[in-house]
Amino acid sequence: MPRFPVWVLAAALSAGGLSGCAGYHADPLSDRPDLAAGLDGISVDPASMPLPELRSHTVDPSRPLDMDAVAMLAVARNPDLRTARVRAHVTHAEAFNNGLLPNPTFSADYGPTTSPPGGAAAFTLALMQDIMPFVTLSSRRDAGRAAVRGAELDLLWQEWAVVNQARLLTIRAVSLGKQRELLEANRKLFQERSAATRAALLRGDETLVNVVSDLSALTSIETQLHDLDLQIQSNRFDLDALLGLEPGADLSLSDHIDLPDPDADKVRASLSDLVARRPDLLALKAGYEAQEEAVYQAVLNQFPPFSLGGNRASDNSNSKSWAGSVSIALPIFNHNEGTIAVEKANRETLKADYQARLDAAYAGVGQTLSQIALLRAQYESCADSLAVLDGAGRQSEAAFRSGGLDERSFADLKGAELARRLEAVRIEEALLEQKVALLTLVGSEVPDLSKKEEKP
Repeated sequence: MPRFPVWVLAAALSAGGLSGCAGYHADPLSDRPDLAAGLDGISVDPASMPLPELRSHTVDPSRPLDMDAVAMLAVARNPDLRTARVRAHVTHAEAFNNGLLPNPTFSADYGPTTSPPGGAAAFTLALMQDIMPFVTLSSRRDAGRAAVRGAELDLLWQEWAVVNQARLLTIRAVSLGKQRELLEANRKLFQERSAATRAALLRGDETLVNVVSDLSALTSIETQLHDLDLQIQSNRFDLDALLGLEPGADLSLSDHIDLPDPDADKVRASLSDLVARRPDLLALKAGYEAQEEAVYQAVLNQFPPFSLGGNRASDNSNSKSWAGSVSIALPIFNHNEGTIAVEKANRETLKADYQARLDAAYAGVGQTLSQIALLRAQYESCADSLAVLDGAGRQSEAAFRSGGLDERSFADLKGAELARRLEAVRIEEALLEQKVALLTLVGSEVPDLSKKEEKP
């Protein structure tokens, strides 16, 4: 009469199952910010950069940073990107989990006899396995691989977006610096003029009209400087946050930005393979592939789920038996039509999202090319008028010093020159921003994501 087979088997199965379990380790939160006070000790691996032009660039924190160096630092240190990279691990883990098969179910019953004495103990051992997960296993693993690929591409697109933002903030910082230099130079000029005219007024050699004119021009420039300083500070704080630095961290930027005008014909020709270069479009395609598998799995699951198993039993008379068992759901009320309809609707939604993004990508390139052409024409027109104003300014300066030009006319001319120079700097900033936007819209080389290690 078997006394312990049930418990021995159960203990063996439990020990075998627990041997593959992961241990628990606490991972407490930090109560301190993870912001760097500066760039000292910070290094960037060019090979990890998401764009080819960045992979051939280097970052030297000891020298003023150019636009691409700032972009590389942003990719390496941006807090949002760090979070996105951790979230990508969740997709890997979910794909790994969805590719596993369910464990079989084991059950055991043991009943010793109490009367009459000497009777055999009864026991039943049963093992059941759900079959449908084996049917959908290949599709679930294909869907998991597509989901992982989509997550990696989404992360790559976020890195491109951070590169774009870093470039824009750098362009804005350089432009605001140029504007401030212009305003500061004119502020000094009108400070000197205002002090001179006030002194002349006290001597009786100047009119009140000219004093008010100089003072008004000086006040206007100082107001612009105050507004500009707020913009400079705000832009610097945004840049610090993008780079994971403390607000106000020491960051030296190069004031030289050179982006050539794009060849519109080549850009339009490159749109033919845009879907092979834009990570966001590729990510949507990967998501659609995963959803196709979800539809296929829903169709497979319309067949009734069933389980196979067997049991070994012995009753109190010590009569032993083997038996096979089948458990199947009867498809009377539900043929999985609801799930199939939902998955198909989700597929249609993803298809519409992809088409809308593709259309927007093509339209965005066309719009940006048109804006670049318009801004280029405006900049050239502004440069032509500045050449005229420069000549007039030199003549007016000489005429003013010789007494041939009154103070009001001189102030008006210098004000017009300043406004035009500021306009030229702002147009140049807008032109550079559109060129940077075009780099993102057109796309670049997409790295081989299959080389990345998949983490369960």
